[in-house]
Amino acid sequence: MAERRKQPMQAQDKLAFLLALVPYLMDRDRVSVAEAAEHFGVDASQLRDAVRLIAVSGVPGETNQYQPGDLFDIAWDDFEDNDQIVLTHQVAIDDSPRFSAREAAALIAGLQYLSALPENADRDVIGSLMAKLARGASAAPSQVAVAGSATDATLATIRDAVASGTQLDFDYLNSRGERERRRVDPLRIESIDQDWYLRGWDHLRTAIRTFRLDRIDDLRATDEPITYRPGDVTLPETLFEGTPDDLLVTIEVSASAVPLVEDYIPDGAPRQEHDGVVRTSVRVAHFHGLKRLVAGLSGVLTVLDPPEARAVVAAWATAGADRYRADGNR
Repeated sequence: MAERRKQPMQAQDKLAFLLALVPYLMDRDRVSVAEAAEHFGVDASQLRDAVRLIAVSGVPGETNQYQPGDLFDIAWDDFEDNDQIVLTHQVAIDDSPRFSAREAAALIAGLQYLSALPENADRDVIGSLMAKLARGASAAPSQVAVAGSATDATLATIRDAVASGTQLDFDYLNSRGERERRRVDPLRIESIDQDWYLRGWDHLRTAIRTFRLDRIDDLRATDEPITYRPGDVTLPETLFEGTPDDLLVTIEVSASAVPLVEDYIPDGAPRQEHDGVVRTSVRVAHFHGLKRLVAGLSGVLTVLDPPEARAVVAAWATAGADRYRADGNR
């Protein structure tokens, strides 16, 4: 098959072509002449000429004279016999600052975590970036993996339902310790710290509700299409929305920790600050829900009122301390 003939490139175009071709080849372990030519919109003969030019290009050493290792090199047998391009030696760009192996491993671990998030659907792009980090590090990064959690299977099922627009059916244990069967149109998955939450239209409550994934049990994906789509309903900006049944609890919290409890503070709740401590109110569905809040802010949050709330937290703390002492005496 005859090769297509392109218009001759001007000098400025040739320079731009070469500057783009080098990083393109560095990002690929091996690429055919035909594939590279198609990518840049040139004919194969122009591409071969450019590769030959790269192979006699480089940066001279400290003596301002070219020495072995100062030029790019390619796998010539592969190039001449198989029309394949493989860079076997790189210069100039190799001298630029690189991530250390430890830095690259940390970034790759972060990207692995991001690839698990439901909103990051284009996992091929993330995978390509991880491969580039591994190749571009100053040394081979350590093999890393993000540990799975107990909610991974639940998260995967919900992610698939959000993508396909189908309803979910599950048992849910609410903050009052009540278990109910729910049918939900899944609309969004969000996380706060290590906790994952599903937001969707609850057909039992006929309203938008938020469900914590570690309280979901016996999850079943259905074939029923969702009734409400994200554009049909308004999802509140905050993850936690108050209800008329919520209980108000007066607390004192370190001023620097207020942002951590902001979602629990009702709109218009008074705040009094003194000596770096803020006194305000938070809303909870049940006093027992305070246990988790206090545990996450140990030493910086104090429950003041009502007495029943203080009693619940005190009993929980005492039970924990007793268990700690019992374990220590074994």
